[in-house]
Amino acid sequence: MLKRENILLVDDDINILELLQRHLQSMDYHTYKAVSVKEALYVLKDTFIDLLITDIQMPEVDGLQLLKFTDEHYPEIPKLVITGYPSVDGALEVIKSGATDYLTKPFTKEELRQAVQKAFEHGKSRKAVKSKTVTANKSVHNEMIGESEAFQKITDVIERVKNNKATVLVKGESGTGKELVARAIHYSGKFSRAPFVAVNCGAIPENLLEAELFGYVKGAFTGANENRTGFFQAAEGGTLFLDEIGIAPLTVQTKLLRALQEREITKVGARKSEKVDIRIIAATNADLLTDIKENRFREDLYYRLTVVEIQVPPLRDRKTDIPLLVDKFLFKYGVEYKDRLLKISPDALAVLKRYNWPGNIRELENVVQRAVIMSDGAITLKDLPEALKFQINFPENDFKPLREMEKEYVQRVLLHTQGNKTKAAEILQIDRKTLRERLK
Repeated sequence: MLKRENILLVDDDINILELLQRHLQSMDYHTYKAVSVKEALYVLKDTFIDLLITDIQMPEVDGLQLLKFTDEHYPEIPKLVITGYPSVDGALEVIKSGATDYLTKPFTKEELRQAVQKAFEHGKSRKAVKSKTVTANKSVHNEMIGESEAFQKITDVIERVKNNKATVLVKGESGTGKELVARAIHYSGKFSRAPFVAVNCGAIPENLLEAELFGYVKGAFTGANENRTGFFQAAEGGTLFLDEIGIAPLTVQTKLLRALQEREITKVGARKSEKVDIRIIAATNADLLTDIKENRFREDLYYRLTVVEIQVPPLRDRKTDIPLLVDKFLFKYGVEYKDRLLKISPDALAVLKRYNWPGNIRELENVVQRAVIMSDGAITLKDLPEALKFQINFPENDFKPLREMEKEYVQRVLLHTQGNKTKAAEILQIDRKTLRERLK
C-alpha cells in the first residue's frame, strides 16, 4: 500500500487552512497545519514533508522568507503559493523564491487539485535531473549546511552510500554534527520513508542497553512483565543510528557483531533469533583503535562497522562555513524568540570566524541563540559572550610592539579630529605637550 503524501499548509487565516485541509484530505493527502512561519519551521524540522503550500501575506515573517529558507534547506520539497494579492511583480518574486506555481484566492477545489498535481510533477522532474552537486554547495539535508572543501568531501560520501545499506562509521569531535550526517544519509536516500532510530549508547545504563537494543521476552529478568520490541526491530527497513558506540560494553559488542554478520537478533530471554533488515550507522568521538589495544573494543566489530568511514572535521577546519551556519541559526532563533529575521554586524561575524570553537557547531549554535536573546536588533559585539571575545586565537603576526600600536592609535585619533591636536589630546586624555612628544 502506497503511503499518502504529506502536505504542510501555512496561512494565518484559520478558515483558509481548514478549507485547504478538507479539500486535500478528500484527495487522500495527509496534511499538517501551521498558522505562522515559526510553526512551519517546527513541522519541517520534525516531519517528512512532500509539498509546502503557503500564503505570502503573514504577520512578522512572511511567506517569501519561508519559501527562500525552504528552497535553501529543503531543496527537494516542491512549493506552491496561495495569494490574494496577484501581480506580475509578485508572481516573479514568488517564482524566484523557489515556488513551483501560485494559486490566486478564491480558488476552486479542482483548481487546487491541478495545482497540487503540477507541483508534485515538477518536484519529480526536478529530482530526476538533479545531479549530486546541486545540494553540495548548501545542504544535503535540512540541518547540514556548508560550502567548504571539507564539507563537500562529506557530501560526496553521503551521495555514494545513501541508496544502499552499507554499514557506516562516523567519526569526529563532540558537537561536529555526526548525527546530522547519519540523518542526511537516511533522509536523502531511497529508504527515507522507513524509520530512522537514534540511540545514544552512552545515555543508557550498561545493564539495560542489551535489552533496549534487541528487545526482551516476558520473564527474561525482574521487571520484564511483557514482551518488548527493541531498537533493532523498531528500525526495520530503515536506519539504526548508534551514537557513542565506543561506550557499549563488550557483552553488547558481541551481540552487535552477530547482528551485523548474520542480519539477525535474539531478544533477551528468547530461544529463537529473528531476521532484521536495517542499515547500521555508528558514531564515535573516541579513538577506537586505542580502545582495541586496551581491550575495550572488539577489533572484529570495528572492521564490521568501518565498511564506509566518514571523518567529520571540527569547525575550526571549515571556518568558511561559519557565515552560512550563523545565518541558519539567526533565522531559527530570530523567528522563535523575536518573530522576525535578524542580521549580524560585520565585526561580530569577524569575531565568530576567528574563534577556534572547541565545542564545534553545537557551541556556535549556543552562542548565536544567546546573542539573539540578548540583542535589541541586529547582533553586534555587545551581544557576544565576553569570554569568547577574549579567547580568540590570533596569529602570531597579528601581534605588534606596544610602541607601534600606540603610534597607530594616535594616528587614528588625529585622523578622526582632522588634525586638531587639542581635540586629540582630550580624547587621549593627555596634555598637548605629551601629545607633541608622542608625535615626535
